[in-house]
Amino acid sequence: MKVVFIPLRRNAIFQILIVSSLFILLIFFNSTEAVTVLSPTFEPPIYNGNENNPTIAFECNVVWGTEYIIPMLQIFKEHDIRITFFIGGEWARENPELLKKIASEGHELGNHGYSHKHHSKLDFNQNRYEILETEKEIESITGVKTNLFAPPYGEFNDITLKAAHSLGYKTIMWSIDTIDWRRDGTEKIINRVMKNPHNGALVLMHPTADTVAALPVIIEGLQKQGFKIGTVSEALEE
Repeated sequence: MKVVFIPLRRNAIFQILIVSSLFILLIFFNSTEAVTVLSPTFEPPIYNGNENNPTIAFECNVVWGTEYIIPMLQIFKEHDIRITFFIGGEWARENPELLKKIASEGHELGNHGYSHKHHSKLDFNQNRYEILETEKEIESITGVKTNLFAPPYGEFNDITLKAAHSLGYKTIMWSIDTIDWRRDGTEKIINRVMKNPHNGALVLMHPTADTVAALPVIIEGLQKQGFKIGTVSEALEE
């Protein structure tokens, strides 16, 4: 059998190369991970609210310290204050009635990921999963759909930001850290907050015994300086 080679014109070869390249790109772009790597679309993390807004937001991350939630809520009720609680998905599943109480008292609910993982070490889909599962858990219990995300440990990278943005979330950090998880005393928590209060400040805290003891002093001190204490969303308002 005689093999016949059909010569191709330069234009035909060029067209084949273009089609082949497009085919490869289609396969590549079929991967969600690939799309996110190439797409720069994400919002930067937010460390501070509106600098012209005299509101200071308290943000409390909740994955442990359950026994201190009720005392914190009582203090906030006594001072007529609503704050933002960033809720872990596993905690929500294990404490539905307490989560309902937080929501029923008018506090803002944020998303703190499902299982308190290091989000900077997760890929795009894993980041989305942690956020989405938490969103579903919180919404199924309270009817509230979250749109603020505080990454556990404050760890994130561009993939984390893209994943949060793709789900309609703002990634929230902080400008004042109580570092209350160290459990090094009430006075240190108070001093960390009161040494530099400022408009739009986002104050990170956790449910601890020291935090509960420090809250009345911090609240009264900030209010005496003319600050309003509120939620993250209120601190972001123009």
